[in-house]
Amino acid sequence: MPKTLVTLSLITLSICCTCFSPITKAEKADRDKALVLNADAVSIDDVDQRYILKGDILLVKGSIVITGENADIQIDPEGYQAIQIKGTPERVASIRERREGPAEEFMQGRGKEILYDNKNEVLTLIGEANFKRLLNMQTLDTLSGWKIQYDDQKQRYLVIPPTTETALLNSPPLARAILTPRRKTPIK
Repeated sequence: MPKTLVTLSLITLSICCTCFSPITKAEKADRDKALVLNADAVSIDDVDQRYILKGDILLVKGSIVITGENADIQIDPEGYQAIQIKGTPERVASIRERREGPAEEFMQGRGKEILYDNKNEVLTLIGEANFKRLLNMQTLDTLSGWKIQYDDQKQRYLVIPPTTETALLNSPPLARAILTPRRKTPIK
């Protein structure tokens, strides 16, 4: 695909993704919840506040549920977590989070690798990434591509193509979005 077309596709997708942003944000109560770690093996370094997990990982922090096979968690002096979790070819890494508000709305993502920055509220899905917004267990919006970054504070999505020629040749389509129309709120 010519570089100009890739750039144009990315600009178009960025505009679409800005329209895709949901009205609700991540559940703020999750920030103050304990991080529960489950794995086959855990290595803890209390001095550096670093946790290494291996095998059949399940992380739970309030409504946030993350699964994978290998994880590295770094906690900063303020108590915020930076989580890197990887899947395997047989089992990708996944994340699911309830959205704030009265409806049963969730954000759900999958990829070969997940990076979650609790301090800046940025989620990155890498490698055949897929991200969905669900309402009452029905899919409303879907994004897919090589790498998806979601900034919850700004409520923005960015789909990033692979950076190497090999990844470009072996990857699915660079980006795809299916967006459900938003209902307009009447002005009173």
